[in-house]
Amino acid sequence: MSTIHIIMPVKDSLDTAREAIAAVMQSMPEGADMTVYNDFSTHENTDTLKHMAYALGFRLVNWEELTDHPSPNYRLTLQDAQKRAIADGAHLVIVESDVTVGKNTIQQMIEQAKPGVGMVAAVTVDTDGNINFPYLYAAKMNGGTIATSKRFSFCCTLLTIDFLKKYSFIQLDPTKSWYDVAISHMSNHLGFRNLLMLDNRVLHRPHSSRPWKQLKYTNPLKYYWQKITRKRDRI
Repeated sequence: MSTIHIIMPVKDSLDTAREAIAAVMQSMPEGADMTVYNDFSTHENTDTLKHMAYALGFRLVNWEELTDHPSPNYRLTLQDAQKRAIADGAHLVIVESDVTVGKNTIQQMIEQAKPGVGMVAAVTVDTDGNINFPYLYAAKMNGGTIATSKRFSFCCTLLTIDFLKKYSFIQLDPTKSWYDVAISHMSNHLGFRNLLMLDNRVLHRPHSSRPWKQLKYTNPLKYYWQKITRKRDRI
């Protein structure tokens, strides 16, 4: 039985995923386990993940073997992870595959997971150490750990067992693709505090697994056209 469950959804982008997985495995707190959810990566990349799982000792879930629902399968991932975490009475830590954690990142988040707290997030930075998407709203804030009602991302975020027990992810809207905004708002709605750690920083390379989303910054009109006409990136 683990007291901390760490998960990482992966969709190809093996260069960043390798780095992200290795960083988590090297910083695992005592009593933690790691699950990688492989969301229909190519067969070659899936084979690589299988070899990595054997070598490094993490659990690998290949959604291609379990569902015919097309990627993204974030809803299924969150539902499975929540079920396992509740069974063990464990906090759930989500680390995205385009995020590299530090040696003490996860442990520092765990230390903030006190009664009344729903979510704890490490702030994201670029390679120059500047706060970047999705926490640009925090760029001018002072350091420390702050309670905020602004949206959280799942880049590197802990969901406490108290919150997990109070809100079932079965209720997540199946027509959506992503749920970090909805879940962070639900945490506040249920009376929990969401804590953003401004001095606990993780390297974030946005959207490495879905390069088309870079259009949000390089060609916003094309991005939003695809978002509307192809029903992509539904939040």
